[in-house]
Amino acid sequence: MAMNLRKAYRLTEEQNEELQAKVSELGMTESEFIRLLITQRPKDYPEIRQMLNSLINEVNRIGVNINEIVHNNNSMLYSDGDKGRLLAYMQRLNEVVEKAVVDIGNN
Repeated sequence: MAMNLRKAYRLTEEQNEELQAKVSELGMTESEFIRLLITQRPKDYPEIRQMLNSLINEVNRIGVNINEIVHNNNSMLYSDGDKGRLLAYMQRLNEVVEKAVVDIGNN
């Protein structure tokens, strides 16, 4: 979508300072912040983007470990230790996903 409209707004010095503090805290430009306030899409929030990226990375790491265990099982190299590791990874995955769901739900 092309953004071809320009808008000018008047702010008090106090409002400008508050705006600057918020955009600085979120690492956004003023335009991005204003659009965020208008759209209110959760994917636009930097905290949620960072949390989702962290969750994706964690799931990928756990998936790699689970794939190694499955490979060992299919190669008849599966041990009780592998079973314990698999259970631990699956529990960790559930914890991370649950935490992300709760955190995103609270935003």
